[in-house]
Amino acid sequence: MSQSTLDDDDLFGEAAAEMRTDVEEHLGEARSVLPDPDDVWEADADNVLGVLNGLRSSLNVEGAAEHVRQAKKWYVIGQRAEAFDDPEDLEEAIEELEELIEMVEEAHELVGELTNTMPQLRGALTDAAEAAAADDEDEEDGE
Repeated sequence: MSQSTLDDDDLFGEAAAEMRTDVEEHLGEARSVLPDPDDVWEADADNVLGVLNGLRSSLNVEGAAEHVRQAKKWYVIGQRAEAFDDPEDLEEAIEELEELIEMVEEAHELVGELTNTMPQLRGALTDAAEAAAADDEDEEDGE
């Protein structure tokens, strides 16, 4: 056997290093496509509905969630193969990103609910104000 032939341990070590790199790259990509904090905090709109629509758009984490999924997939394979010398940092980073994505998804749902509710609320308040104005006119006419 020639010296250029790698033994199984060398191949396993190389594969483990590639898996770790894949996990780290996907985690980095997930972080890079998370919503920008300024886009979530600042608003440029003429009304509440515009603000809510802008916020809902900025709370999109589909790309980040897919990268975390890929990172977790490679992490699980590497972990089961006992390929990582120190998997704790990868596991912690995956968990942190999963929790953050879950928080953003919950906020997205809440904003979506408000976006649907606010026009209905405005309509109901308009109807109530018109009814109150009509009652006032009826009272004035009755006097």
